[in-house]
Amino acid sequence: MTLPLETVRPGQLRLLVLTPDYADFLWLNALLAGDVEISADATWCPDLVDCDDLIRNASFDLIVWDCVFHGGSEASFLQYLAVASNEKPVLALSAELPGERAPELLASGAADYLSRQNLDHWNFRRAVKCLWYRGQLSESAHGQLGREVATGFINRDLFFDRLQQALLRAERAGHRLALLHLNIDDFRSINESFGYQKSDQLMMKLAERLRHSLRRVDSLMRIGGDELAIIVEKVEDSLDITQIIRKVVSALDEPVTIDGQTVVVSVSLGVATYPEAGDSAENLLRRANRAMFEAKRDPGTSYRFYDRQLHISAGYQLRLEADLRNALRGKELELYYQPRIDLATEEVRGVECLLRWNHPERGLVGPDEFIPVAERSGLIVPIGYWVIEQACKRLQESAELGFPGLVFAVNLSFRQFHDRKMTETIFRIIFNANVDTSLLELELTESAMMHDPEYAQRCLRELNQLGISFALDDFGTGFSSLSNLQHLPISLVKIDKSFVQELGNSADAEHIIRAIISLAHSLQISVVAEGVETEGQLEFLRQQHCDEIQGYYYARPMPWADLVQFLNKRGEAACLQQ
Repeated sequence: MTLPLETVRPGQLRLLVLTPDYADFLWLNALLAGDVEISADATWCPDLVDCDDLIRNASFDLIVWDCVFHGGSEASFLQYLAVASNEKPVLALSAELPGERAPELLASGAADYLSRQNLDHWNFRRAVKCLWYRGQLSESAHGQLGREVATGFINRDLFFDRLQQALLRAERAGHRLALLHLNIDDFRSINESFGYQKSDQLMMKLAERLRHSLRRVDSLMRIGGDELAIIVEKVEDSLDITQIIRKVVSALDEPVTIDGQTVVVSVSLGVATYPEAGDSAENLLRRANRAMFEAKRDPGTSYRFYDRQLHISAGYQLRLEADLRNALRGKELELYYQPRIDLATEEVRGVECLLRWNHPERGLVGPDEFIPVAERSGLIVPIGYWVIEQACKRLQESAELGFPGLVFAVNLSFRQFHDRKMTETIFRIIFNANVDTSLLELELTESAMMHDPEYAQRCLRELNQLGISFALDDFGTGFSSLSNLQHLPISLVKIDKSFVQELGNSADAEHIIRAIISLAHSLQISVVAEGVETEGQLEFLRQQHCDEIQGYYYARPMPWADLVQFLNKRGEAACLQQ
């Protein structure tokens, strides 16, 4: 339930009041009434669900937050408000005196704090007006800064002032900060080819691209003829920095058109972080500059970190991601196949398709190393479709080789459900492959369903209508397995190998496996046990009437040629037994 007081007029203060008590909302609204300098339009929100909808879909200048209103953690809720509202100021209210609560809440992201004990119309109006005017000045400065960059304005004093202010904010809040120093490679040649005016236009176009790829809280300035600087505030870890660099590199990748001619530029990028690389504006810029010159040793657009540890962690992530992009184009990716054995007949019922990467320098890179990188960068989406394409080709080939009923199981990443054309793309792949869809099985984990459960369920129903079946992977390790089984078109569950490997050592593992098999069979769902390695594990699962097993006891994951050989040998053995 939300109660807007009136239609917003130009110049009005738009206020969102987060409090569970309507009487408090009326009280706060009354404190603002009668102020000749403020015309406030206040909206009351007592509910967390409405809060998310309002913040993401409406526009507010200021949030007044009663500290009892949160989803379990005040600090986490403040972080959520900052992200969802695009850094709108939050005025926190609570019963405690400022000395007791203010330092903690301000450090967590609140812009100001007021105690109910001494709250009157003067204190409240003063705080509200102060934050509102500060926000207007910030927006004005941000817009002015953008115009200055776009018009080629260079002011190093203004840049140092902004960097110093950002450092003070980082120190007060206990946040990290990163400074990115960008230099256009071989800018002299561009000047000579196009002249200074056209070269300046190129810088403006690059700056405009970068500005659109950055967060509102980040600052972009031109600090030299061929130099740009980006101040990245509120950095959590090296992953945050890699995401910013990824956006920057992506923005600079596209050619620029000047005077009808296409120009490809490369940029050297140096990164220095607070507090690791320094605690003053001068030190930070000097060290980012040094890292930038190190980056110039590498061909093309490249980056270096001043801090060694960050260079190792964040730099390695980005290099791996760049290599992975090339791997998808350069046919370095390969599928391995692990057989699934029917326990009743000991025949190969199907295979799980597992991704491997043959890196030209590192050799075979394990999925535990590159799959997280693929998921964070979004590369897992095109890679996932490539895996389905390859599985469909092998499915066709297996029928031609005399294994017509072999099921091919493919893992579906949670990121796949972020693609709103997932169903359409998978349909096109299987239509072009012309395969028996009943032999294609998609494995998903519970995390795949968490981003947008309604959309995920709709996708699964649509794909299920095409004949595709679904398996729930890592069953027993999540929190909502039972509810998922009730609402999803799941035909198979896979018992996580962590339970199987505890067989013989843990009575709990035995009880859990018995319960999973019993539950699944009562719902007419088949069960596969993963990670089976010993005769004892196999015998226990056989006694519990597990349907299929998968693990080193029978076969490790193997390339296609080895799988064909494995299938032929098992076929020959079956013939000899007859």
